[in-house]
Amino acid sequence: MVKKLSRSFKYVYLALMILFLYIPILYLIVFSFNDFSTGRRISYANLGAWKGFTLHNYTTLFTGEAGQALLLTLEVAGITSILATLIGTAAAIGIYSMKKRPRNLVLNASQLPMVNPDLVTGITFMMLFAFVNTLLVKLSLKQVGDVAKLLIAHISFSIPYVIFSVMPRLRQSSDLLYEAAMDLGCSPMQALFKAVIPDIMPGITSGFVMALTMSLDDFVVSYFVSDLKSVLSVYIYSAARGAKGVNPALATVIFIPLVTLLLVVNLRRIAKEREYEIQNRKVKLKDKGGK
Repeated sequence: MVKKLSRSFKYVYLALMILFLYIPILYLIVFSFNDFSTGRRISYANLGAWKGFTLHNYTTLFTGEAGQALLLTLEVAGITSILATLIGTAAAIGIYSMKKRPRNLVLNASQLPMVNPDLVTGITFMMLFAFVNTLLVKLSLKQVGDVAKLLIAHISFSIPYVIFSVMPRLRQSSDLLYEAAMDLGCSPMQALFKAVIPDIMPGITSGFVMALTMSLDDFVVSYFVSDLKSVLSVYIYSAARGAKGVNPALATVIFIPLVTLLLVVNLRRIAKEREYEIQNRKVKLKDKGGK
């Protein structure tokens, strides 16, 4: 009886936590179809009042500054996630190949940006780019553009998350895999790309998703780094304070692709784990039959 109550309590607690996390998001998705009367402004005055169903919020989503902000944000996030994944994976492999003491030192240093407040990171990048642009002006060279500053900043704070995702997979992987590939005639690069990379691919995929999410989610660093007001997070902040208000469909358009990507990655990982378990069972059955 006690065990049944304990199980029921666990399930109820889990359901309440999920509802607590996702009800606001579902609420926003539902009200993204609401016909707002005051310029589609998200506020306490009109967000809770249902004015009628409309698709106007979505049909006008890609027009004007909102559409430019969304497209620029997606471009920056896509480039950031790809480059951060490549650099972070190479860095993780290099850190893992170090000796214990330097590895721990470099690994701890690489994780500092993850715990560093976004406000400090944003101000630091702002001061860095101000110094670099001042130096470039003195040298009669072209200054660093807004998009370039955004990319540099986003890639910089996304790399530690990729390293953090790839390192556990490297620890689970066997060091003998690389040596076996070398013994079979592979060059060092061939062994890396044909043996090591496929084995740690789930960690690389998780790092890619983390980098994509962090880039899409960032506001503070983008606000301080770039003079552009058309990045989605900065645009939403500026529009919410203005008279036009914010189109709630923007959040829905960003949320749904991320959830879809996370589901695909997790389902793929579950399928691979099941396949691995089935192969292990077959091997065990063969061993028992041989005996």
